[in-house]
Amino acid sequence: MASEFAAGNYRFIPAVFQYSSGAQANAGFEIERVRFDRLLPLAEGFARIAAYIRDAGRPLTAFCACELRSPAAFSEEGFRAFNLHYVKTLSEWGIFDGTTNPVARSNVCPEIDPPSEPSFYAFSFTRPSTTTSPSFVIAGGAEARGGTASYPDRIVCYRDPSPGAWREKVRFTAGEMERRLAEFGFGWKDTTGVQAYSVHDFHHALVDELVRRGALRSGLTWHFARPPVVDLEYEMDCRRVLREVVI
Repeated sequence: MASEFAAGNYRFIPAVFQYSSGAQANAGFEIERVRFDRLLPLAEGFARIAAYIRDAGRPLTAFCACELRSPAAFSEEGFRAFNLHYVKTLSEWGIFDGTTNPVARSNVCPEIDPPSEPSFYAFSFTRPSTTTSPSFVIAGGAEARGGTASYPDRIVCYRDPSPGAWREKVRFTAGEMERRLAEFGFGWKDTTGVQAYSVHDFHHALVDELVRRGALRSGLTWHFARPPVVDLEYEMDCRRVLREVVI
């Protein structure tokens, strides 16, 4: 069930300490997505984001989503260490309270020309708006079931590269996107952007697992990148954002 983050003028789907499963702007507000023309290392990116949000006349708590790029897939231990570092700034901004994190996130690893350190690709924040059209960002999700078990025990078709396994991976991930959309009362028909992340050819699964279910109503942006944890092979995110800029 979605929770309210009043300080940021949005609600969110609770997930894990490092991110939420999605953020939706409250009535009277909209989400603006800002993509950087070049990747910015984490510290520089946070500073640039803070300046941009303040210049827009908004508090730092308006920060509601981000898209990261990392040098390579993490081990489970390495991923947790990175996340503990990442949330320090969110704590300083009054967003992360030590347990609950309302900020949606995607974090993937470009296979070619990756950054030398974790970096920002894009971010989103809420701002006042007269539009009545909703806006939201659904966080990245890969083919791993929920729970506290290790990733090898939760990954769908673990280390199975067969065509049938790939259909299962895409089907599961698309289903998770649908579950998160439904938490906000939306579906694929409401999205304005869908992104997929993989270094494998998953085109044989596109028609039945994505196109027929309406996921590609606005097309698909494919990034040649891996999900952030070793042995995950496919990730997606989606959004409805009417204001997008590149800086």
